[in-house]
Amino acid sequence: MPEAAKPQEPRPVALVTGASAGIGREMARMLADGGYDLVVVARREDRLVELKRELAEKSGARTMVIAEDLSHAAAPRRIADTVRASNLEIEMLVNNAGYALNGRFLSNDWATHADFIQVMATSWLHLTHLLLPAMVRRGRGRVLNVSSLASLCPEPPGSLYAPAKSLMTSASRALRFDLLGTGVHCTALCPGFTYTEFHDVLGNRATMDRLPRFIWQDARTVCRAGLEGVERNKAVVVPGLFNKFAAGMCRVLPYAVTSRMIPKGVMDR
Repeated sequence: MPEAAKPQEPRPVALVTGASAGIGREMARMLADGGYDLVVVARREDRLVELKRELAEKSGARTMVIAEDLSHAAAPRRIADTVRASNLEIEMLVNNAGYALNGRFLSNDWATHADFIQVMATSWLHLTHLLLPAMVRRGRGRVLNVSSLASLCPEPPGSLYAPAKSLMTSASRALRFDLLGTGVHCTALCPGFTYTEFHDVLGNRATMDRLPRFIWQDARTVCRAGLEGVERNKAVVVPGLFNKFAAGMCRVLPYAVTSRMIPKGVMDR
């Protein structure tokens, strides 16, 4: 009699926030290609459903869609509750959701800033706090926080983007130390200018397109660097030679010098 087929090992599960576009969408694709099933989170459900179909067809990945707005304080808890109710064990958490505000500090009302801070500084920490205990209990897991080169460089005037990303990078370093010996890795990925719809949404694409091509990277290259870095448990990953050079200069040169190096397109928001 022919041997009975062995049951397939279940695929590990990765949760990616901000998966509807850009780095988050590419991260979901790469994880699916790498053997993960997915939980994808974003506000735009139609884009997530489209991504779910794509991942099933190309990688055979099963995908759970969770449409949530992370500017709502209760969203991380709802996400975690949905995951637990589905008996899913998250092996990889990619905190990618984020955006930038146009204009200076006083050109936006406080409600706009409050939503921004919730998404950029609070929601990802809350979600991490909810999902980490199970990783630690199992003795394995990966947390990849998509920060920014902006977190390592001078802050443009009036913008809270760089300060919020500085918190993410610094907190990632602290979490990595906190998790040493548990089998759980934590890494901050700090890309520079990346070809996504980020600047289209911000409304400064024409200005950004005038910047030199050599400072730009594609999303797949950025994602690959992040996934390799978190596997090696690197504290911070800065992809690309230009970005490494810029981050190095910002470490060794005084602020008075590096603050003059902020691209004009970033200053003129």
